[in-house]
Amino acid sequence: MADDHDLNSIVSSSHLVSELSRELSEFEYGLTIANNSFQRWMLHCSSSSGVNELTPLDVLVIHHINHRDRSKKVSDICFILNLEDTHTIAYSVRKLVSLGMIIGTKQGKETFYNTTESGQSYCQKYRKIRESCLINSLKALNLSNKELGEVASALRMLSGLYDQASRAAASL
Repeated sequence: MADDHDLNSIVSSSHLVSELSRELSEFEYGLTIANNSFQRWMLHCSSSSGVNELTPLDVLVIHHINHRDRSKKVSDICFILNLEDTHTIAYSVRKLVSLGMIIGTKQGKETFYNTTESGQSYCQKYRKIRESCLINSLKALNLSNKELGEVASALRMLSGLYDQASRAAASL
């Protein structure tokens, strides 16, 4: 029979709930739905910015390439976004080049990417929509910027936990 804690827990896979940390399953479910909502948000914000062809990964890639107006290599993008699948980033980069949003410049054996005027304009439109729709709505959560920063820090630390667990699982 389920105890009160079982009834108050919101998880997507009860068979994965551990007696040692029910909260981890709750966290994973929260992370899953937050990730799905975040990806949906990126698609709608991108579309409202005038570009319908982008996937959530493409949106992350163009914003990172635009970040600090510095040239980026595919390996740099993979590192910052914590992605191992270089081919998915390379595909996204080719797509952004074909849309005229970024441009590649060969330097030796490496290609470095920067946003074009079109890409920069897109990033600015995206920022304005983000400010209007997301930042202004953040106030309704009654969550301070400091608290939000603490959540972000905890998520980065937990990503390290999952990276280590991935290595352990891969070595089995």
